[in-house]
Amino acid sequence: MTDLFAKLAVEPSRESMAEGATLLRGFALSLEGQILPGLRSVIAEAPFRHMVTPGGYTMSVAMTNCGAAGWVTDRSGYRYDRLDPESGKPWPPLPSSFLDLAIAAATEAGYPDFRPDACLINRYEPGARLSLHQDKDERDFSHPIVSVSLGLPATFQFGGPNRTDPIRKYALRHGDVVVWGGPSRLFYHGVTELKDGEHETLGRMRINLTFRRAR
Repeated sequence: MTDLFAKLAVEPSRESMAEGATLLRGFALSLEGQILPGLRSVIAEAPFRHMVTPGGYTMSVAMTNCGAAGWVTDRSGYRYDRLDPESGKPWPPLPSSFLDLAIAAATEAGYPDFRPDACLINRYEPGARLSLHQDKDERDFSHPIVSVSLGLPATFQFGGPNRTDPIRKYALRHGDVVVWGGPSRLFYHGVTELKDGEHETLGRMRINLTFRRAR
């Protein structure tokens, strides 16, 4: 971790979003060369798929996972599972670059004890969106969420503990990292419909890495 923190020694541009929630502009850029190969290795083992909600809705965002547990949804409900339901095998392990980035970002945002055991990977293509929701399938809400944006820019919505609370919008770009926990851990959040475009590295898509402590 010493070498990693040396790479991230420059003070990042940061924005306070709410008590316990911080936007770290460009925090992941210096590790892009390590993150993208790790991403490709995970996708090769556990390809993206469009999951179905308990209500029968096919999600516009394609998903996969890595780590000790993966977040899944189907007609039986939302949950974490040790096995990939499509292959019956354990999810790929967290690449070391993923783990290092998540720990460094959490530490920078004031959560030095965070050690994720799960990473949900979302692929947004133009037209995809993620409606307002809470991350509440984890066992212990004392751990923060670390969310890394890669590829096309997106508009992130961040509200409050109730669905009807006012929504603030943040433009997220390639390399930005959002960390929220403590008083804002269960705040509603989402992503508006992704606009078309072409990212120089990832093409016509946005990738989001969301790190959690699931168990």
